[in-house]
Amino acid sequence: MISGIKLENDILRAVEDLGFTTWTDIQLKSIPLVQQGKDVIGQSYTGSGKTAAFGLPIIEKIVHGKGIQALIIAPTRELAEQIMLELNKFSRYKKMNTLAVYGGVSINPQIDRLRTADIVVGTPGRLMDHMERQTIKLNNVKFLVLDEADRMLDMGFIDDIRRIISVLPKERQTLLFSATIPSEIQDIVRRFMKAPEKIKVQTYVDELKLAQKYYNVDSKDKFSLLVHLMKLEHNALTLIFCSTRHMVDSLARNLYNLKVPSQALHGGLTQMRRQKSIDLFLTQKIKVLVASDVAARGLDIKGVTHVINYDVPKTSKEYIHRIGRTARAGEDGKVITLVSPPDYDNFRNVLSDRSLKIEKAETPKFEKIIVQQGPKSFGMERSYHQGGRSQHPGRSGHRSFRDDNRGPRRSSGDSRDSRNDESGRSHSGSSRPSSRFEVRRNFAQRKGFSSR
Repeated sequence: MISGIKLENDILRAVEDLGFTTWTDIQLKSIPLVQQGKDVIGQSYTGSGKTAAFGLPIIEKIVHGKGIQALIIAPTRELAEQIMLELNKFSRYKKMNTLAVYGGVSINPQIDRLRTADIVVGTPGRLMDHMERQTIKLNNVKFLVLDEADRMLDMGFIDDIRRIISVLPKERQTLLFSATIPSEIQDIVRRFMKAPEKIKVQTYVDELKLAQKYYNVDSKDKFSLLVHLMKLEHNALTLIFCSTRHMVDSLARNLYNLKVPSQALHGGLTQMRRQKSIDLFLTQKIKVLVASDVAARGLDIKGVTHVINYDVPKTSKEYIHRIGRTARAGEDGKVITLVSPPDYDNFRNVLSDRSLKIEKAETPKFEKIIVQQGPKSFGMERSYHQGGRSQHPGRSGHRSFRDDNRGPRRSSGDSRDSRNDESGRSHSGSSRPSSRFEVRRNFAQRKGFSSR
C-alpha cells in the first residue's frame, strides 16, 4: 500500500499494479491540491512524474458519458500519445474514454471518437482544426491542463493556446506544468488562472549517479569518435540527440550501415514511423534512438543508460531536458557531449549554468571512419587518433561526415500543427533514414557490430 496520498480504491489498485512504491515530489505536492479544487502551477523537468500528478486526481472526478470533462494540451504528438496511454493505465478499473488528437494522421477517426470522449489530450494545431470544424464540444470541460507550457511557447503555439482557453467554461480548474516560467507563460497565469498554488521541484535525476563528461573533437572526427564510444558500450540503451532532422537522418543511416541497431525520430517522419521508432526503443528491440529535441520532448523512457549529445544544445535548459532521461529511479547514467568548433558558442551557454558538473574527458585513440560522397564511391580508411591529431595512411583530400542532405520530401498533410514541423506535419519518406553519405557495409563485419 502506497502511503501519503488518498485515492479511490480502483485508481489506487491500478497504480499499485503499475509497480508504484513511492510518490515523487511533484505528485506528493500536486495531487492533494488538485483534489481540493485549486489551480496549480507545477515547475518541474521531464521525469518528475507529472502525468500522474495531474492525471490521478482528474480521473477520480471524471464521470463517464458526461462529455469532454478534461482537456490536456501538449506540444507534440509523441507526448500527447504518451499521456493518453498513461491515463489509460491509471483508469484501467474505471470506465472512461481517453482520446489523443494530433496532426499527421487522418482527422476523421478522431471526429468519430470525440463524440464519446471523456478526456481529450491534444496538440494545439489539431485542437484548433477541430474547433474550426466544430467537431469538438468543450462546454463541459472542468479541467484544463497545459503540459510542457514553455515548449509550446517555444514552438509558437501561444496564440493558439489563448484562443483555445478563451472558449472554455470560466468555471474550471486549470493546471499548468512547465520547466520554466517565462513572461508569456506568466501572462497566461494572470489571465486564465485563479489564485494558483505554485510548486517547484528539482529534476528527477540522481546527480550522484549521473556522470557527465565531454570530448573535444574535430568536426571531421566526430562520427568516428561516436562509433568508437558506442562500440565500447554496445549494450547500452542510448539516446543520441542531434540539432536538425537532417543530421538525425544522416547519423541514423550511417549507424544502420555499420549494423548498429538504431532508429531515427524527428518531426519529418510520418506518425507511423515515429511511433514505430518509439515502440522499438521502449521495448529495447533496438538499443539506439537518434532524435531531435522536439520529437523526444516529454518522452518518459525508462532504463536509458546513456545520453549522447552529438550536437550541443543551444541552452543549458535544453541540456537539462536531455540529461533528464537517464540516471532516474536510482539507476546509473552517463551523459556524453561531443564538442567541435561549431559547438563552442552553444557549449559556453550550457556551461554558464554553474550547477552543471561536466568534466572534460581525454579523447581516446579511435579508428577513423572516413565517409565519402558519391553513389558508388562510398569508402573508408583507417587511421588512429592520438592526442587530437590523426595520421592518414596514404590518402589525403577525403571528405568528412557532414550533414548536407535535403532529408525527406514534405507531403501536404492536413494539420494546423504544420506551422511547426516537429509538432504535427505529415511527411512521406522511405522506411529508413536517407543520406548521401554512407559507410561501406562490409566494415560492419570487420568491426564486429551486432546484426540489425
